[in-house]
Amino acid sequence: MKITTVGVVGAGTMGSGIAQTFAQHGFEVCLVDMAEPLLDRARVAIATSLDKFVAKGKVTSAERDAALGRLVTTTAIERLAGADLVVEAIVEDVGAKCALLAQLDSLVRREALLASNTSSISITTLGAATSRPDRVLGMHFMNPVPLMPLVELVRGQATAADVMRIGSELCVALGKTPVEAADFPGFIANRILMPMINEAIYAVMEGVGTVEAIDTVMTLGMNHPMGPLTLADFIGLDVCLAIMQVLHEGFGDSKYRPCPLLHRKVAAGQLGRKSGQGFYTY
Repeated sequence: MKITTVGVVGAGTMGSGIAQTFAQHGFEVCLVDMAEPLLDRARVAIATSLDKFVAKGKVTSAERDAALGRLVTTTAIERLAGADLVVEAIVEDVGAKCALLAQLDSLVRREALLASNTSSISITTLGAATSRPDRVLGMHFMNPVPLMPLVELVRGQATAADVMRIGSELCVALGKTPVEAADFPGFIANRILMPMINEAIYAVMEGVGTVEAIDTVMTLGMNHPMGPLTLADFIGLDVCLAIMQVLHEGFGDSKYRPCPLLHRKVAAGQLGRKSGQGFYTY
């Protein structure tokens, strides 16, 4: 199956980045969201990102214009009926994702692929919400999508081998490196990353060190590009909490218990960069 037309549902940071990346690499892209203001913001963000690539000499002005020309935005999900692949990039909530995938399943052609950008939720569970679990896979892009070279490819219990092969070939066509992960909570990336972030939050709560001290130890001592608390703010503390809850519920192990301070931050609306306040002020 040749993929030429791609739908993306969800015009947040991840969805807009995924849409940009496909459009940059020659795919016709339809970005869907229920909120028109989110679509407007996504188009501005994509244009700004492409302008930066032009300024750095990574793409030409003509390539930027061509990419924008391959991207359409709409609030009408029906526009995805003819897509070869639809990637969902909505909120990290199993109920919401299952409902969307069931809707897409009834809308797109039987041979079309459905992919989830979930960072932790079972692809087997998501695939079971459709009549085509063999055509459902996980494509977990990293943030910021246009810059990060990794995609975690996740095979659900019923995902067909040829679907995983197509997913891998797509990643290569996007200039990404695909790495296959088994369908366990958090897959590879977040099973390792999120407990580290959670432990850093425990260290703050227990007074082991200040926010700045903990981040400095991890950047200067462990050579991480950014500290875990800076990274948590960048990801979004609500997203971190949702992933930790998936890990905790999925494994039933107390080592994955979300830190109470993380719960309090989210309850207070201190979600990181996107809210202006997290562990740092923005």
